[in-house]
Amino acid sequence: MRHSLKLVLAFAALATAAPAVPQYRGDEPIAVPRTVRQGIDFVYVDPDLSNVARRYQRPQNWLGRIFRPGERRAQPNPMFLALNEGLQSYQMSWGRLPQTQVPGGAALKKGSTGKRVAALRTRLGLSPQGGYDDMLFQRVAAYQRVHGLGKADGIAGRATIASLNRGAVHYARRIAINMERAYRLPQTRQFDRYVVVDSGAAETYLFDRDRMADKMRVIVGSNETRTPMMAVLMENAKANPYWHVPPELVRSLTAKKVKEQGIRYFQDFHYEVLSDWTGAGRPVDPKSIDWRAIASGRKTPTVLVRQKPGPWNSMGEMKFEMPNDYGIYLHDTPVKELFAKDDRWISNGCVRLEDYRRFAGWVFGRMPYVSPEPEQRIDLPRPVPVFMTYLTVAPSAEGGVMFRPDPYGYDALAMPQMFGPTARVASAS
Repeated sequence: MRHSLKLVLAFAALATAAPAVPQYRGDEPIAVPRTVRQGIDFVYVDPDLSNVARRYQRPQNWLGRIFRPGERRAQPNPMFLALNEGLQSYQMSWGRLPQTQVPGGAALKKGSTGKRVAALRTRLGLSPQGGYDDMLFQRVAAYQRVHGLGKADGIAGRATIASLNRGAVHYARRIAINMERAYRLPQTRQFDRYVVVDSGAAETYLFDRDRMADKMRVIVGSNETRTPMMAVLMENAKANPYWHVPPELVRSLTAKKVKEQGIRYFQDFHYEVLSDWTGAGRPVDPKSIDWRAIASGRKTPTVLVRQKPGPWNSMGEMKFEMPNDYGIYLHDTPVKELFAKDDRWISNGCVRLEDYRRFAGWVFGRMPYVSPEPEQRIDLPRPVPVFMTYLTVAPSAEGGVMFRPDPYGYDALAMPQMFGPTARVASAS
């Protein structure tokens, strides 16, 4: 174990001030307040990781300072280094083309001719003569693939023309924004192993000695309930977890369902009611509670409503806990078919794992024994750092980059932070 990780674990063992996570709120995340700046920075850093991660830090202009590997003994994260190479490759290829404007109009495709085709050819580094030939078709398709413009059909429609007219500086800045996010990830030789959750790609990466040992798809927060960027410590898992319904959902969901379906709702959907949230609450007969008063807001719910463990439970078979101010955690899910979809930005903010057994086997060193008892706490052999980031640009196999959609609009928020208040970025979609 490296020295820095020993320090982190020592701090974790001695810490007395745990993050302020209210117990009386259930198993749903708390939205990040609008007053908290997002775009580049971590919005929460575990106190025991404060020596390796900071909540706010001044960004660097990577367009004006290309990082040269070997500058420092401790290199930035491998994901940063790959984006650094990708920026240089982008500037050498697409950045060197004439940054001229292509007039708008009807879609251009094979066989098209005229001044707009000539302008398109010039913009993509070809002679203005020649019409929309096969060479131009290939150049347009290549541009579409790199810039994340959906199907690379080689047709210069409205979205492709708009992208070209934004210019290479626009996209170079987006790469630099993503480099800054990746710069906040662990430097090389900082930890033996750690987890990176990328809510921009809806994927999770498992790093072992700075090498990506495994990755899997995840489901992350929707645009309305975004998964925040954080640095946290995963300390334990809970097998066969309950799902504790937040008090607000008891009012807006549970009480409403009882009104519609009657008391059988609790039996049909495997819920039980306890007297309080102390952990020692006694079972309560749902018939004894005035659900109409709760639904109308005349009465504040003080009982604990929880869903029993089982294949119906939204936590699945295991929940991985990492204390933080926003109630974010990783967990299994019974709805496996959603991982086959491209749109995986649908959760309330927490992270659903494609293969919780594979993930558990990695963080524990092996798949731990799980008894049938509910809410079984299993401590990790040692805390595992989890860095939650948001990347909308990825290195390509050819050494360049591939742009992805910006589902949270964080690139637009980050642009003025990186390049001044007058800088703007258009929607990546």
